[in-house]
Amino acid sequence: MRLTVLAVGSMRGCAEGTLTEDYVHRAVQMGRNMAFPAVSVEEVAVSRARDAAARMAEEADKLSARIPPGAHIVLLDARGKGMTSEDFAEMLGALRDAGTKELCFVIGGPDGLAPLPGKRSGRSLAFGPQTWPHLLVRAMLAEQVYRAMTILAGHPYHRA
Repeated sequence: MRLTVLAVGSMRGCAEGTLTEDYVHRAVQMGRNMAFPAVSVEEVAVSRARDAAARMAEEADKLSARIPPGAHIVLLDARGKGMTSEDFAEMLGALRDAGTKELCFVIGGPDGLAPLPGKRSGRSLAFGPQTWPHLLVRAMLAEQVYRAMTILAGHPYHRA
């Protein structure tokens, strides 16, 4: 199952970007032998529209256009459901084992995430009730993807 993190904004040159790249690299290495042939982060530009609703709608259009065909979609949203790392690993493993070819995590921009035109998400995930900076959410998601793979592999990284 290919995993794609689709996000608004650029992470180049920032600490969060370096951290995200590190965990994505680890996940790629770990996932090769676990039926996760690819883990990638793709970015769309932040909208320059004047008001927040217009920015969010424009970003949602761009995100929607980049979601792989037939992908299972997971939205990262503060109003979503929280999961333990073990539950997250179980979700990834279950989707993989059910034959899901593409899994796409979608992260909105600084204003949030509007509904994705023409797309239906499989679930909405939150990293707690707090609001997190969208660049930090990428790093947290990349770490959780790597952690989930280590849990599925029985690797000692996860010590809960």
